Parts: sequence; structure tokens; C-alpha cells
Amino acid sequence: MVSDRTSELTPRQRDILARVIEEYVATGQPVGSRSLVERTGLLVSPSTVRNDLAELEAQGLLTHPHTSAGRIPTQKGYRFYADELLARQDPRPGAFPLGLSDLRREIDSALEATSEILSRVTHMLALVSAPPLEPTTVRHVEVLLLQPRTVMVVVITSTGGVAKRVVTFDAAVDPGLAKWVGEYLNDRVAGLQLGASRLRRALEDPELSTAERSFIAALGPAFADLVQAEQRLYVGGAAGLLDDVPEDELGTYRRVLVALERRAALLQILGNVLDPRHAFVRVGGELADPGLQGAALVGATYGLTNRTLGAVGLLGPDRMDYDKAIRSVRGAAQELSRFVEEVYEDN
Repeated sequence: MVSDRTSELTPRQRDILARVIEEYVATGQPVGSRSLVERTGLLVSPSTVRNDLAELEAQGLLTHPHTSAGRIPTQKGYRFYADELLARQDPRPGAFPLGLSDLRREIDSALEATSEILSRVTHMLALVSAPPLEPTTVRHVEVLLLQPRTVMVVVITSTGGVAKRVVTFDAAVDPGLAKWVGEYLNDRVAGLQLGASRLRRALEDPELSTAERSFIAALGPAFADLVQAEQRLYVGGAAGLLDDVPEDELGTYRRVLVALERRAALLQILGNVLDPRHAFVRVGGELADPGLQGAALVGATYGLTNRTLGAVGLLGPDRMDYDKAIRSVRGAAQELSRFVEEVYEDN
């Protein structure tokens, strides 16, 4: 049975563990004592390093592949290393090149841009969960007659969410009816919460004529689209995920792609680790998904001063650059928080 005395590690052993992990992340090759001294400039002999490596292995932080004299990190080792990095983070995240100011109030576009840019900068799979929309209110409704039989309804929420629906009717639509429905919806549902019973009653008012109810019913799914948007997960980098992936990591990345098909499960993972105070790291079994046993998730929350709205995360193999990942998600989450603060303050 592996001992659990990691709190008793000496400063040198902690340093050696960090250097082994960083070397293994960079090369993908097991790390030996002699190469570690030569490549990192440790001011101790290879025999001293060898003894420390043996102690780190005894504590379950490193393991010894059968075909090599070098060591590689275990998930427990990655976990210890990540905790050390998290404890040393500066209180304020560093700058991150998101550039969301040009997006004005469009939260959907901001979330999508965050996932794409974060993936581009880190070369990992980026996940951004959308804010919960259930308490969000309807700000404005547009009903546009595009063609004699084609109508588009646009629903805009107080948080910048937008849903569009194009509906084609069997017969030409009375322009007066389309104009009236736009006015009716703005009068009756503007200011109401998505999913609220009052909103549903306004869409199904029995005092309306059959033609009016039928027309509104055809446009109603636009409101349902916004409620379902609560489950949105923006993913950046999926298209090129397998490009230039080392052969020994292909299996992990394929399992990650399979996990992407279960977005609800990923949203639950992100939701379970929402901590408004700190960045977070989850390794392997901590993700509670059999398909992600060889993976790791690094993330940080974004939102308002007194309310967490969602999370920004990076998902990849447990052999990842944790330092860069932590700094990146913290910086991206900070920029996204600034953006949503401005949107919410204006409502």
C-alpha cells in the first residue's frame, strides 16, 4: 500500500517532483536522475536525485515504467503538483488576449469567442458554460415578415441572449396580424422571466382569437430555445483536436471526443466544481466519468461580484502544462467577468 506522507516532502523533493513533471510534459519521455541533473541544472548529484525519486515513487507521486530507468508522474503526482501551483497563484490573474469589448452586449458571441481564443492560445480543448437563463427576463421581441408566408421572431433577453426562429406558414400571413403580435408580445411578456408561468399564460391566452393563438403558438418555440440554452456548452478546438497529437495520447483524446457527445455530463462536471474563490483542477478519477480517467480539467469561474454564472475550462490528457492552463483560464475568466458585469449593470 502506498504511503501518504506528501506533507513531509522536503523542499528539494517538491522541486524535483515539479521538474520531473515539467520535463515529462515537455518531452513525453520517462525522466532519469542523470538527465534531470543535466537538463535542469540541479546542484546535487545524480545519486541524491535518484534517492529522492525513489522516495517520491514510494509515496505514489511517480511511477517506474518496466521498460525504462526513468520515472513518470502518477495522477496523484499531477494532483500534488497542481495544488502547489494553485497555492502560489497571484491574487489577480494576468492579462489574457480576449478582446471582448467589440462584442457589445452579445453574451453568446463572447462565450463562443472565449472558447475559440482559449483553445488557440493553449492548444487544448476549451469549454465555457453559459450562464443559467431561468431567472433571465425577456427584454424585447421582434416579429418580422420576411416573405408573404415567412415570419422571423427574434427574442432578446436582459442578459444579451438572442433566439431567432423562422417559421413558414401554409398561407400568406396578414401583415396586420404580424404587426399586432409583435406589439402584443412586447406588451405582455417583456420583463417576464423565461420559463415563468405568466409568460406561458401570455402565449396561450384563451381570450385571443383562434388565428391569433395559432400564430403565437408557431412562434413560441423561440422562447423554449432560450430556456434550453441554459444547458449550452461552448467548445473551442474540437475540430483540430487530433492534429499533431502524440500517438500515446490518441486514446485519451478520443475518449475526450466521446465525452463531448455527452455535453450534459460535462456541464455537470463543470457545475460540480464551481468555486467562486479559486481556480480548480480535477485529475482522472476526480472527474467521475469512466471515459476521462486519463484526462484532466483545469478551470475557473466567471460571473458577477456576488454571483457565479459559469466556468471556463481546459480539458485534455493529464500530461498537460498545468501552469499555463491555470494562468490561461484565470485570465480568460477575469475578462469574461468584466464583460458580463457591464451587460448586467446596464439592465
